[in-house]
Amino acid sequence: MITQPSATATTADSTVTAASDGAIMPRHDLDRQHSNATATTAASRSDILFFAALALLPVDGTVVGFYQPFWTPISPWLFVAYCLCNWRYLRETFRHYAAFLMLPVALAALSIPGWLAFGFHRMAVVMSLTGVLGAVATLAAVHIAVDCKGLPWRRMVRVVLAAYWFAFAVGVLQWVALRLQVDTVVDYFTQLMARDYLPADSPWGGNRPQFLFAEPSYIGMHLFGILLPLFWLARPRDAVLAKRLRDLIVVFAAGSMLMGAGTRIVLDTVVAMVVVIVAQVRWRDASHRRHGLLALAGTAVFAVVGVFANSRLSSILDHGAEGDGSFFARICQSLGPLCGLPEHPWTLICGYGAGNIIEATHAGAGRAVGLLNAWGMNSTGPANWYATKTADTMFTMSGYTSFLTEFGLVGLCGLVALVLWHIARHHAWSKQTVCWLLLVAYLYVQFEGYAFAAIPLLVWGVTHDERLR
Repeated sequence: MITQPSATATTADSTVTAASDGAIMPRHDLDRQHSNATATTAASRSDILFFAALALLPVDGTVVGFYQPFWTPISPWLFVAYCLCNWRYLRETFRHYAAFLMLPVALAALSIPGWLAFGFHRMAVVMSLTGVLGAVATLAAVHIAVDCKGLPWRRMVRVVLAAYWFAFAVGVLQWVALRLQVDTVVDYFTQLMARDYLPADSPWGGNRPQFLFAEPSYIGMHLFGILLPLFWLARPRDAVLAKRLRDLIVVFAAGSMLMGAGTRIVLDTVVAMVVVIVAQVRWRDASHRRHGLLALAGTAVFAVVGVFANSRLSSILDHGAEGDGSFFARICQSLGPLCGLPEHPWTLICGYGAGNIIEATHAGAGRAVGLLNAWGMNSTGPANWYATKTADTMFTMSGYTSFLTEFGLVGLCGLVALVLWHIARHHAWSKQTVCWLLLVAYLYVQFEGYAFAAIPLLVWGVTHDERLR
């Protein structure tokens, strides 16, 4: 803490300062203190960046954001700027999270064999490694803001609450505009969003609200990757804020399903409900166990109703993978690059390198098409997709596919081992920690955004809540 001077006195030899603790401070120490105070003031002003990043967490699909594979987030780059403005705290952050902060460097080194063998696609490399950097910066920024600077965490939660309520209100506005055919509103969001899902003729399946997300299917990532963990963290500290977070999650999830925003939110909600029930129920207690089993039965009923009430899920149930174009596309988008790994077996170890998913896709296209034909599926569309994608436009829609393809088993297993080691090192293992970990692991099956905040929040959060231990 910087000590502020309370009075000054001039002597024949030097000017000295009577500090607030009663000590006499020489002029050169006063100058150094003034310099530090100025730096502290600048760092305090930078806190605006942190709160802006929190406020923009749900804004990840607009043309304003920086392009990453299939989303355009803003918050990660504000977290990067916040870390740079508060560079004096990075040494302390490095002491706690050194292995995580070194991830971009380690993954770049791991990519060298792939770059030498298959080439170096500059923009794709930048998108890949900056995504990892964004995740690392998110972790560092939260540590700096909460642990180093002691910013009020309740204010942070309130900002997040306001941001996601605003995003939900935007979704309601979009839904009303679609039902009432208010073309002005629809046209506005069509221009604002990088990929628009509002128009009925949208190539990605339109006539549905997308809030401010890059895809309606990302709703669950935000509700159960960010808001639900915040609820877990806030509950032992502030019951009112925890209730507000819970209400937001319930309203957002239910409203999204009622407005027909997508299919994945139904699946994500079912998985999240199971996770919450397992985490909350004391299964050794007979009464709690009975209530838990009833809750799981209710979740099963909800899942069945959700499948039959959702036309896309019903179509998948009736016609298999080809029953829904989006579901089939996700399978094909992962199948191509994964089939490219056995074409060059050494890439299973260290991957094709950052930015080289397209090389794996081209290498595995033939095998992927053959598998689709063997499974009795139409391979014409996937074959054309594999042939027309470039390094800058390639995406997989799966964090596991992307990370394994780029960095191999060494990268993927190393990251998993690092997270597990971090939890064990802090003695943070508990039933709820395991549930949180499994929930995050599930969410990334259909999401490839390296810079998303779910993993950084997990890494930071499990060591900061006694209820999780």
